[in-house]
Amino acid sequence: MDVAVKRLASHSGQGFTEFKNEVELIAKLQHNNLVKLMGCCIQGEEKILVYEYLRNKSLDFFIFDVNRTTLVDWTKRRVIIEGIAQGLLYLHKHSRLRIIHRDLKASNILLDKDMNPKISDFGLAKIFSSNDIQGSTKRVVGTYGYMSPEYASEGIYSIKSDVFSFGVLLLEILSGKRNSGFHQYGDFLNLLGYSWQVWIGGRWLELLESSIAKEIHTSEARRYINIALMCVQENADDRPTMSDVVAMLNSESVILPEPNHPAFFNLRVSKVHESFSVVVPCSYNDVTITAEPDGR
Repeated sequence: MDVAVKRLASHSGQGFTEFKNEVELIAKLQHNNLVKLMGCCIQGEEKILVYEYLRNKSLDFFIFDVNRTTLVDWTKRRVIIEGIAQGLLYLHKHSRLRIIHRDLKASNILLDKDMNPKISDFGLAKIFSSNDIQGSTKRVVGTYGYMSPEYASEGIYSIKSDVFSFGVLLLEILSGKRNSGFHQYGDFLNLLGYSWQVWIGGRWLELLESSIAKEIHTSEARRYINIALMCVQENADDRPTMSDVVAMLNSESVILPEPNHPAFFNLRVSKVHESFSVVVPCSYNDVTITAEPDGR
């Protein structure tokens, strides 16, 4: 049987905490859309996690590479989107533990031989009691391109933090572009800003990656973009839960509310007679970052 081995760097102090967290958590979780932990080993400085082997690597390998993007047509992407949503819903509501992932991103979505998605990397995940609504930390860990604004700036996390990350991921799957590649979006800081601008301008079809634009029905495209923008709204209370998201993805008859503007959508340039300025953390979509948040 093929397996995947994740080896912890011997000099990584914080890494051991994350290693232990991952073992304790994922051993108790079982869902088709979560990666399976087969075993672990600790001997001296050597710390190893053994996972099921997923031959198709990770989602970012396909959606951001112009040579591979046609390998994931709209039918496959829809299955991937729905699978990620189901995996998150399980973590938030249906597992024995209530879990906030805190580092959901394209490189942490692994794909099996049939291109079914599996959420991986639970090193930064947090367990919630059923009574908790949100938590806070002075040590912000995660990936800035996917971080909710309340978490990036204040260290506040909740199930709505994962919903925000899911919304970013959904926009990336639809567009084939990284949220952090803001140089691609003219005046806009990131994909969220660009997506919002084409949405309010009624040009949302421009957001779609060219290979799927020919396959997806116009009304379906609008619905998926609407859901994504609802997930990345600036105010956490405005965002849907993953239960809501799964219901919206599975029903074409549900009337979706108009989203409010997303976080970090501001313009990044100064124009004649107008000044636009914003201070946001830089985005590194594939690098997990630790930072100390500043209070407001």
